[in-house]
Amino acid sequence: MRLLLTRPAADSAPLARELEAAGHRVLVAPLMAIEGLAGAALDLDGVQALLATSSNAVRAIAAHERAAAARALPLFAVGDATARSAREAGFGEVHAAGGDVEKLADLVREQLVPGNGRLVHVAGRERAGDLKGALAAQGFDVEVAVLYRAEAAGKLAAPVLAALGAGTLDGVLLFSPRTARIWAGLVVRSGLAKSARALRHYCLSPAVAEALAPLELPFGSVATALLPRQDDLLRLIGKDDGGTGGGTKRAPARKRGPDVV
Repeated sequence: MRLLLTRPAADSAPLARELEAAGHRVLVAPLMAIEGLAGAALDLDGVQALLATSSNAVRAIAAHERAAAARALPLFAVGDATARSAREAGFGEVHAAGGDVEKLADLVREQLVPGNGRLVHVAGRERAGDLKGALAAQGFDVEVAVLYRAEAAGKLAAPVLAALGAGTLDGVLLFSPRTARIWAGLVVRSGLAKSARALRHYCLSPAVAEALAPLELPFGSVATALLPRQDDLLRLIGKDDGGTGGGTKRAPARKRGPDVV
């Protein structure tokens, strides 16, 4: 299949390699650029654990001047991909939740005690969900440390415009509601909504799929992962591809339960 990756560059690179190894053709065009915030504070005194809701948060911690002290703390990651990034960055004790903020909050409640110290949620300026609120309601003292920002693209990259215009894409992968909103807005402003409606939109969660509303996509053109995990999203691509790897013919949409929206 011919697939568009919209994640930030650091996340798209390994995913592109995985998809290409499976025989797909990949166009990488990030819709957000991640920028660290110079001088951002990371207070670790009296902290019992760190919380990370994306790999970008892990990379921001690793680049901070207090990275060594941070690596000595347990890190609770929103899902497997973030946990893998944490281990690769040298964190010794990493716990992975089921892929969304609610499951991360549940995991923290199961394994930590409010009176044992503060929690620090390392995040960007734009955040999905209310992790702090969910845990504060259970008695946890949670601080949000904003270490980076994600700047939205102001326009679609020229290769994307060309591919949409020529009809040389089969699908687009979308991992966050904000990315989906950016994609939908830029496509509409570029006058290419009709071309985008011919694509299969692979979404990590129902919230991501809902953010595509401005495109008025036809039934069957949006596929949503059963669980908010990258592996589940890639399984959707495998099903549509019929297990052939590099084929470009998209399987017809059919009702299969919650993975099709």
